[in-house]
Amino acid sequence: MNPNTIALIISIAIISVWSSSCTAARINHMRKLKAASNTFNVLDFGAKGDGHADDTKAFEEAWAAACKVEGSTMVVPSGSVFLVKPISFSGPNCEANIVFQITIKGKGVIDGQGSVWWNDSPTFNPTEVVEEKLPSTKPTALRFYGSDGVTVTGITIQNSQQTHLKFDSCKTVQVFDISVSSPGDSPNTDGIHLQNSQAVVIYSSTLACGDDCISVQTGCSDIYVHNVNCGPGHGISIGSLGKENTKACVRNVTVRDVTIQNSLTGVRIKTWQGGSGSVQNIMFSNVQVSGVQTPISIDQYYCDGGKCRNESSAVAVSGIYYMSVKGTYTKEPIYFACSDSLPCTGITLDTIQLQSATETQNSNVPFCWKAYGELKTKTVPPVQCLQTGNPSKAGTSNIESC
Repeated sequence: MNPNTIALIISIAIISVWSSSCTAARINHMRKLKAASNTFNVLDFGAKGDGHADDTKAFEEAWAAACKVEGSTMVVPSGSVFLVKPISFSGPNCEANIVFQITIKGKGVIDGQGSVWWNDSPTFNPTEVVEEKLPSTKPTALRFYGSDGVTVTGITIQNSQQTHLKFDSCKTVQVFDISVSSPGDSPNTDGIHLQNSQAVVIYSSTLACGDDCISVQTGCSDIYVHNVNCGPGHGISIGSLGKENTKACVRNVTVRDVTIQNSLTGVRIKTWQGGSGSVQNIMFSNVQVSGVQTPISIDQYYCDGGKCRNESSAVAVSGIYYMSVKGTYTKEPIYFACSDSLPCTGITLDTIQLQSATETQNSNVPFCWKAYGELKTKTVPPVQCLQTGNPSKAGTSNIESC
C-alpha cells in the first residue's frame, strides 16, 4: 500500500513482537499504551457532542493528529450527537491504514438533515431554513475520493441533502450491512453512487431513498451487488451516461439476489443521445420486484428535464443478461428503447415472469425499439418485439474505444 494514499478500512490489526522474557503484565501494559497513543477521540479535541455546538474544528484537529500516525484510529464515540459542517478528511501526506471509527464502521448514524434542501418535497418546511443562505451545491453525506481498500459497514446514513454515499475514483471497495433512509419524494437522494471506481462489492444492505438505490456511472468496472433490498427509490441503475456528448464506459457489472419494491424502475440502463463509449457485460439475476413501475428498462433516449435534441451518436449497449426477474409491475413490464444508429445487441431474457399489480386484462405489453437478442425461455408476458440476429450497425467502434 502506498504510504501516501489514505485507505479508510474497517479494522487494523496491531501486531507487536516481544522477547520471550517479557512478562504477561508488561505485554498488556505496553499494548494499552500503544493503543492509547494510536487512538484519537474527537472529545479529546474539544468536541461537545450535544447536537448544538459546532464540532467541526474538533473533528479537523483530531484528523490532523491521527493523520500523522500509521495505523491510527479516529474515534467518534457513541452516545453523543455531533454537529459538523461539510468537512474533508484527506491527505496526501497521511500515513497508511487509518481507521475512522463509527462513521466508517460501527452502529452510528450520519444524518444529513436534508429536508431544508428538498424544496419540491411535501415535507419541506420553510420555517426550518436558517437565516444563512444555503450553498448552491448540495452536499453528499459521506464521500470517498481516490481511496484504495475501503470498507464501510454497520452505519446508517439518512436524510442526505443529495447522494448518501459516494465513491469516486476508488478501488477495492466493500459496503455491507449498512442502511440508507430518506423519504421516497426527496429529490436526487441516491443511496450509493459509484463513479470511476473498480472492484466494488455491495451486499447485505437496505436502501430507501428518493432516487436510484445504487447508481453506477462512467469509469466503473467489476461491480458486484447482491442481497440488497431497495425501495422506495428509482431502482438499481447503470447511468445516466453520455450527457452533453461525453464518453462513458461501464463493464462487468453483476446484480443478483436483490428485492426491489415500490420504485420507479427495477433494473435499468439509461443513456443520453449524443454520447459515446459503451456499456457491456451486464448481468441482472434473481431480481424480485413488487409494485415497480417498470421492472426491466434500457433507455437510450434518457432526458432528465428540459428539451433534448435528437442526435445520432450513442453509448453502445451490448451483452445484457436478464435471468429470473419475477414479481409485479404497475406501468409496463419491459421497456427497451434503443438507439436508431447504435441498436442494443446481445440482450438475453431467461425466466422472466412479470404480472400486472392491478391484474387488468389490458395490461401493457413489453416495448422494444431497435433491440436485438434472444429468449432463452418463454416469458410472462410474452416478449414478441425483441429482434434476432445483429443489426448492420452494432456499435463495435464505440465498444473498442473503451
